[in-house]
Amino acid sequence: MAEVRRASVVYLASGREHVLEVEVPAGSTLADAVAASGLARLVPEFDPAAHSLGVWGKQKAAGTLLCNGDRVEVYRPLTADPNIARQRRVAKKRAAERK
Repeated sequence: MAEVRRASVVYLASGREHVLEVEVPAGSTLADAVAASGLARLVPEFDPAAHSLGVWGKQKAAGTLLCNGDRVEVYRPLTADPNIARQRRVAKKRAAERK
């Protein structure tokens, strides 16, 4: 019997967390696990090329070999620069304090 790797593929979209359990052959990559999860069928706006991947909170390349029990996390692209978003929040807070 061929050796398999079991992992979870996790994606957060529209406030809903998708946690998909997969089994793939030994030697599979993170990208293989995402493809096997069927995430593209569940989430129509999902584009594998536009998303980065990680394992247990650490960003990894899509070609990284999958280990048994990995939690493969699919990260959405940032919609705003974090520094600019912070500056806007501070400016909004200061404006509210002046009133």
